Amino acid sequence: MLALFIGAGFSKWAGGLPLGSQLFDFAIEPFGEREARRLERLMHEKQKWDDENPVGLAEQFIAKVLSSGHDRDKKNVCWYIARRLSEPFIWQEWQGGRVRRHVIMIDENRKWDRQGVHLAAGFIVQCGMRLSGIVTLNYDLIVEYALGSKGFNYGIRGEILQGRGPYPVSVWQNSVRLTGPLPFAKLHGSISWDVSAKYTDGRRGLGGDALIVAPTPNKRPPPELRSQWRLSEKILRGARRILIFGFAFNDYDQAVLEHLRSAGQHVEEIGIIDLVSRTEDAKELWPTANVQWFPPPPEGHTAISAWIGE
Repeated sequence: MLALFIGAGFSKWAGGLPLGSQLFDFAIEPFGEREARRLERLMHEKQKWDDENPVGLAEQFIAKVLSSGHDRDKKNVCWYIARRLSEPFIWQEWQGGRVRRHVIMIDENRKWDRQGVHLAAGFIVQCGMRLSGIVTLNYDLIVEYALGSKGFNYGIRGEILQGRGPYPVSVWQNSVRLTGPLPFAKLHGSISWDVSAKYTDGRRGLGGDALIVAPTPNKRPPPELRSQWRLSEKILRGARRILIFGFAFNDYDQAVLEHLRSAGQHVEEIGIIDLVSRTEDAKELWPTANVQWFPPPPEGHTAISAWIGE
């Protein structure tokens, strides 16, 4: 069986979402004065940090803010990260005498108008019936949009999501259930989750209370995500082959690297899709596995298809 492991490079390739190093491009449209003030404050803090740390990493800035003890700044940076990854999927409507924002629900047809959803869906289909599960470090909903509620589950088939169904028929009484056969583990959380529930859309990315593990050096998952790590272990242990798309094998991702090493110790073949070869990094985790590198599609499409079909 084949497991698919995707990092930030996958969402960059499919939907143009930023990598960790690109997170603070501040490419969001503030909604109202409150968001504008939050964004302005964060931009000021980031500029100040950049001036003091000209070669510093975005992850180091986030770690500095989260360890600062200033609750407002900590909430602002988490709000911004989730908000930035929600931005391409926000739409607005006039409702109840005012403009309201929504993050596209995973079953809405309007998702197909957004960059990356078709690409992601096509790639997952390319993996075919051999695919036993997907594991990701990403918070975004590109995979959920690509598969829809009938295509995947977060470890419990039939799990009920909170929130509305797709427009234009938004019937709250009819619960949205994840009935798809494909297990999908999100190791670092999601913009569609908070500590109490999972939702049908990315609304947690608007309020700043999403359940995500902020991208900092040596980040560790909270207890609320233990079930996702167990699901990931099950997916990886059940695979003979792992296809890794857009994961940088960064040294500061020690928890993830150890997870991959342990859960995939029996894996025979590793496929790496990236702009640069990560073969040596993969060899350190799986010294006995056969490792092959491919450039992302479209350049690597033929070779990737051949590898999947072996």
